[in-house]
Amino acid sequence: MLERPGFLIRRLHQIHCALFLEETRDFNITPVQYSLLTTLADRGELDQVGLATEIGLERTSVAEVIHRLEVRELVSRRRSESDRRVKLVKLERKGRALVKRVDAAAQRAHDRTIDALPEPERAALMSQLVRLVEANNDKGKAPFRMS
Repeated sequence: MLERPGFLIRRLHQIHCALFLEETRDFNITPVQYSLLTTLADRGELDQVGLATEIGLERTSVAEVIHRLEVRELVSRRRSESDRRVKLVKLERKGRALVKRVDAAAQRAHDRTIDALPEPERAALMSQLVRLVEANNDKGKAPFRMS
């Protein structure tokens, strides 16, 4: 199995999620929810399709995550005035405060995920991961906007 990149990538993702949940246990937030909230914090109000593209998640999954965050009053949704079919998502004050409180814990999880590598190798790994994602971003159901 150790010669299969897909297995290793999946396993590292499992490890990262466990570390993320351990570091953020006091905040009741998942890695996907954190990605969505931080994207809204960075980009401002977005339509659901644009938000899905920003984080590389399928639209139906984004709608489910938004609903959970909306119930917690972290985000709000409204219909676009220019196109009533479009739902716009906005980070609420409570969501913005949560992002600020979670940031350090999330960073610890990111750091712990790769801290077994010496510093120069961490940068090289990150560079290689970006390169792989850029080269293959158009594959799969949910490519994301490379900015």
